[in-house]
Amino acid sequence: MEQFHIHGVVPVIPTPFRADETIDFASLQALIDFAVAANCSAICLPAYASEFYKLSDEERLAVAREAVVAARRGIPVIGQANHAAARLAAKSARDLQAAGVDAVAVAVPRLFSLPEPDIFRYFDTVLSAIEVPLLVQDFNPGGPTLSPRFIADLHRLHAHFRYIKLEEPLMAAKIKAILDATAGEVGVLEGWGGMYLLELIEAGICGVMPGLALADLLSRIYRLSAAGNQPAAYDIFSAVLPQIVFSLQNMEFFHHAEKRLLALRGILPGATVRDLTISPHPIDAAHIDFLNRQILALLDRLHMPRNPLSRDREGALHR
Repeated sequence: MEQFHIHGVVPVIPTPFRADETIDFASLQALIDFAVAANCSAICLPAYASEFYKLSDEERLAVAREAVVAARRGIPVIGQANHAAARLAAKSARDLQAAGVDAVAVAVPRLFSLPEPDIFRYFDTVLSAIEVPLLVQDFNPGGPTLSPRFIADLHRLHAHFRYIKLEEPLMAAKIKAILDATAGEVGVLEGWGGMYLLELIEAGICGVMPGLALADLLSRIYRLSAAGNQPAAYDIFSAVLPQIVFSLQNMEFFHHAEKRLLALRGILPGATVRDLTISPHPIDAAHIDFLNRQILALLDRLHMPRNPLSRDREGALHR
């Protein structure tokens, strides 16, 4: 537990499906290998970008178990345990810990509006069930997210509450307040595809949790910005941002955009999204394909491999 540390990009691994919508566990290895090649700090699954809400409880645990084996301790694995019921979230968290994950993530159940004292009780139940570090994901479009005082109080009660992922605009001040309230002991990660990455590195985030398909580019952006080279980071970020913004207009559309890009890069054999899902309009589908091709052009311009897992006989990377 003490060795687990996030600094950089922590992509959410999509759940790969065959054409018949069964889980393609063989392709999960390639996705995790790509995260390692992209110099990611850790990986997370099964979360929203993994279509976790379309997986059975058995499938969720199976995906996490396979990821632990596939990672071969080469990259830390964060297993996500999302349930509206505290006792079920706690059971899932325990099962993930037993499966060998390095940390557990749980999203705040936001189906209905709940006051902070009740949410506090929920996470007290979850944290009491595990010893590995906990990452709390708080996504509440249009509503308030957890306060710095809540975060500090929960960390004071459970020291293994170590990270919080926030997905909201204009949160630099909140990041500062969280770091001050916890003496920097609770790290803040930015979500929503890394859309606010550049300004929030300066605010003190410890990492970003985007999708997987852009992880190598975002890792380079993160490293450049953290090293103080904002102009170089901005040059890449400005080319990546249109794809992020367009794909995240709808979460189900994001699944299609993400898997199409992974397939275009040769990392996934197909782009199947489990039903029920959105059927992209031909104009939207054509535009995301256009934006994804611009990502390939960006990789070429930066002399980065389209697929770092593909090597020719001399060991040179294919583009």
